[in-house]
Amino acid sequence: MHYLLGTGLPIIGILVILFSYHKSKPMPAVYDYENTRYRVQVVDGPIQPLPTIEYINDSEVKLGKALFTSKLLSKNNEIACSNCHDLERHGADGLALSPGVGGQLGTRNTPTVFNAVFNFRQFWDGRSHDLAEQVSGPIHNPIEMASNWPEIIAKLKADAFFSKAFKEQSIAISEENIVHLIQVFEESLVTNNAPIDLFLLGDNDALTPAQKRGHRKFIDFGCATCHQGKNIGGNLFHRLGRLHLVPKHLLEDKGRYLVTGKTTDEYVFKVPSLRNVEKTGPYFHDGSAPDLETAIDIMAKGQLGLELNHQDIQDIKQFLKAFTGQNPQSLGKS
Repeated sequence: MHYLLGTGLPIIGILVILFSYHKSKPMPAVYDYENTRYRVQVVDGPIQPLPTIEYINDSEVKLGKALFTSKLLSKNNEIACSNCHDLERHGADGLALSPGVGGQLGTRNTPTVFNAVFNFRQFWDGRSHDLAEQVSGPIHNPIEMASNWPEIIAKLKADAFFSKAFKEQSIAISEENIVHLIQVFEESLVTNNAPIDLFLLGDNDALTPAQKRGHRKFIDFGCATCHQGKNIGGNLFHRLGRLHLVPKHLLEDKGRYLVTGKTTDEYVFKVPSLRNVEKTGPYFHDGSAPDLETAIDIMAKGQLGLELNHQDIQDIKQFLKAFTGQNPQSLGKS
């Protein structure tokens, strides 16, 4: 990771911002992500509207959801993907650290699975390149689901529902197909029509006056240097700012260094998406910030070197609430 001297900001982040500011007016486009096709609109500014689903295989989404919510994927048949990525809690669980098999606690806060398809990497340390690669991580993790593919396949074959469902899809119960179906379901978890998206696409009344003030401060203070793009984050790595100004407990985890072993990756994490952030606390990789005010204050001081006043924090908080979108269509109405 290369940083722009004197700013503490990564060069790639600066380039993304500069590139984003020179986009033209809204221009719809369609692109494929693995199995699903999305419609994209590009606007001026660092924050971009969330893509909408152009095409997805509904029957695969339905079976993928059944797998995502099935406890048969865990060693003791007590933990499903949805235990930590609760579909009723915006794809997270509201806990600092999530319990897995036997009540063992994980070591990092569970990120939301909503809109995760638009993250450039998965997990806080970015060790998985995409959703498909991510699936096996929790399944094999002894603290999370503590299972393996032969055991899972055997249980699904013996289960009347899954045996029939896979047969109706004319596919075998295999590792490849299980991963594919879960991936397709996760590709469906897009939360469109957030106030920020409506505002970016021309509805000036979609944001309140406080949110508009927060929007300008979010840009002017430099928050959008990292939290930008269609997922308002999730598209680059960054170090935890000015290390001497962040809470010491955030430095107990060396982040991406544990994956690469490079000293330049110490305390570097994937910048989290801020989509639905109002609903997915607590915050940071250790889940130590209980509310948005705390998280904003810590980031302003540690990342930007700013001491924000109460009004600034409240305006930015209100702006962050504008990132909450509608429930994914695959889950029904909000």
